[in-house]
Amino acid sequence: MKTSTYAVVAVLASVLLVSACANTIRGVGKDAANTIDATKSAGKKVANATQ
Repeated sequence: MKTSTYAVVAVLASVLLVSACANTIRGVGKDAANTIDATKSAGKKVANATQ
């Protein structure tokens, strides 16, 4: 009985860790996209200011 309880807890912990990693990876992707957009916007502003 103890072994199966430990197995269930281990599986639930693994699922929780995997879902947390997926959310983190998605967040990093969004942050990178926002950084690229901000860099492009800043470049356009500089280009317009020099004209």
